[in-house]
Amino acid sequence: MTTDAQTIVWFRNIGRADVPVAGGKGANLGEMTRAGIPVPPGFVVSTSAYRQFLVGTGLEAALSERLKALDVDDGGALDLVSAECRRAIETAEMPRAMARQIADAYNELGGGPVAVRSSATAEDLEEASFAGQQSTFLNVVGPQAVIEAVQRCWASLFEARAMYYREQNGWGHLDVDLAVPVQRMIQSQSAGVMFTVDPISGDPNRVVIEAAFGLGEAVVGGMVTPDHFELDKVHGAILQRDLAVQDKMLVRGPNPDGADPNIWQPLTTFEGRRAKLSDPELIELLHIGTRIERHYGAPQDIEWGLADGRFYLLQTRPVTTIDGKASASDAGAPPDPGAEPLLSGASASPGVGAGRVRLIADPSDAAALADGDVLVAEMTTPDFVPAMKRAAAIVTAKGGRTCHAAIISRELGVPCIVGAAGATELAEHSEVTVDAVNGLVYPGRIPALVDWWQGKRSAAEAERIETETKIYVNLAEPEIADRVAARHVDGVGLLRAEFIIARIGEHPRAFVESGRQREYIDRLARGIRQIASEFAPRPVVYRATDFKTNEYAGLEGGAEHEPNEENPMIGYRGAARYIAEPELFQLELQAIAEIRQDHPNLHLMIPFVRTPAELRAVLAEISGFGLQRSDDFKIWMMVEVPSNVILLDQFIDEGIDGVSIGSNDLTQLTLGIDRDSERLAASFDERDPAVLKSIESVIATANRRGVTVSICGQGPSEHPDLAERLVSLGITSISVTPDVIERTRRLVGDAEARVLG
Repeated sequence: MTTDAQTIVWFRNIGRADVPVAGGKGANLGEMTRAGIPVPPGFVVSTSAYRQFLVGTGLEAALSERLKALDVDDGGALDLVSAECRRAIETAEMPRAMARQIADAYNELGGGPVAVRSSATAEDLEEASFAGQQSTFLNVVGPQAVIEAVQRCWASLFEARAMYYREQNGWGHLDVDLAVPVQRMIQSQSAGVMFTVDPISGDPNRVVIEAAFGLGEAVVGGMVTPDHFELDKVHGAILQRDLAVQDKMLVRGPNPDGADPNIWQPLTTFEGRRAKLSDPELIELLHIGTRIERHYGAPQDIEWGLADGRFYLLQTRPVTTIDGKASASDAGAPPDPGAEPLLSGASASPGVGAGRVRLIADPSDAAALADGDVLVAEMTTPDFVPAMKRAAAIVTAKGGRTCHAAIISRELGVPCIVGAAGATELAEHSEVTVDAVNGLVYPGRIPALVDWWQGKRSAAEAERIETETKIYVNLAEPEIADRVAARHVDGVGLLRAEFIIARIGEHPRAFVESGRQREYIDRLARGIRQIASEFAPRPVVYRATDFKTNEYAGLEGGAEHEPNEENPMIGYRGAARYIAEPELFQLELQAIAEIRQDHPNLHLMIPFVRTPAELRAVLAEISGFGLQRSDDFKIWMMVEVPSNVILLDQFIDEGIDGVSIGSNDLTQLTLGIDRDSERLAASFDERDPAVLKSIESVIATANRRGVTVSICGQGPSEHPDLAERLVSLGITSISVTPDVIERTRRLVGDAEARVLG
């Protein structure tokens, strides 16, 4: 972690908790760098710099005034306000000290071509990808050019497409901060996107890779139709290989200081039909993707490049579009359409839609698309989002199933076919039926196909699987609480405070020493209250803070208060901190007590408790603060340390209502494997017999003692055999990340049907 007060932060010094400082993209680049995953080096111009720029230039107040009463559904007004906001940001003078720091960091990186990318705090989250909404500038050369690109990235936060998409997802325009990663550019011979789960069917054991020659922007932006590969994650087998003929590739131009430094280089038919990745390269990339998914504990959408025989990872984000809708895999066989298809392509977003063809050559023409028309284009970029939302279906001549536009069409739930050669030759205003389940376009309206899909959707939406085992969600970001709470989920099994505290950005000790305890309590309570309110009356289990010393040290003022530890993972953390520094723990307890006055659904969980004596001391502190265990207030303990397993009866004797198995830490400490170790990654498995035996013992003891028992982790959602085993053992609840809520409930429902009859 790092403080949000810095202008420049280096990848090597940040991690996934630093979204408030580095945005989603920047935080993930730092996380991968620190985990030893091959990432081109770079730094981030922090969100603090962006906010200082807005305040120092007076733009924050001016933009706020201009954005009042904006109707993003009024295309003309949206374009006008967007242009005014961007112009104001691009023409404002950057503070000299800030510009000098950016130039110095660029020179320290070694100069030469860099990629300058936008990284918003509302980006790469589990609930919405915000994919492609802000700008990227490639092959930028020279300090002044980098400074100008940073300012253009800031301005791109107010692109019309970004403003529309934010409002549709419930984000305020000035509530989102923008960081800017600056990364050494690689000239890839092949590049593309990898999903570590099938984005169409949601199959967790199927990895999808799309690849093209040249820079990956061509794949991400849907500028070419890429090769498409599907691999078996478990057995490492190549299941499907669809090769496209690529007629051009995007490469670095001869004049990188020009307005458009990237150029298209033509390819002969012989060159373009070759596989973009060899079989050994596909398997190597599969292993990298599996490792990243294991590191994050959730399926990932990864951008990669291959240069000089080595893979580099350019970005990773959670997959946001695999749950909650009827999909190709559960749709069954469609009726015979009784017609020959006009076109075929790849299904990017499953569904069936029918309507009049509207050929849209440019986003500026999209206003002509009426509700229920079929949007047909060479490719759909994020600029098309307002029109995409109105479309009955979307068909593009180019692009693959992993491009930004395909991701957005899945988020919108609009049927979409990509890579349908000849799509732009369809007759304007003719009626067609788009079967985006099978990737086919038929002439005329075919009611039987439309009705079939609508019936499937209605059945999927009406289906509400009820399970004896509660399905909870792990949650950290208050901003997405409303959308997650709307899902079929029984509550929050793990409310992580670390994200909220990272956004506060200052060490709690600094608040205490400056007499600002009230400010800290209010800022902490604000985020917790938002989550408790959205989920009421469902339970919300707040896990007390579990920062390690190196993470606390990254907060403003933290370095002077934190010891330097060789191994913070097993150092000064969890319950030990609450006992040694009760005045800091009391800040959390005060926030909980105040929130519970209006939201009695908020409960407390204590992490990383090494001994029963530690638990006894912490419970005394909680009780002495006025928070008494009752039918209305529960206290849980995390089971993460082998001593918790061995002495669980003694821990329960101290007086707790339940336990939650932290399978990542328990696996790490049981097997003696650093879960971030590249060399030992293949051996890190929560299904290891030693770990399973510990889990079985915990569940059996909890059931015998009459306390609840949960597990926090992705294992049950990814491994049906593990879900069935946990159900058969009598686990009370399972808490998972938002992206796998529905899949986990289905797996648990199936397991209960087999186990319980």
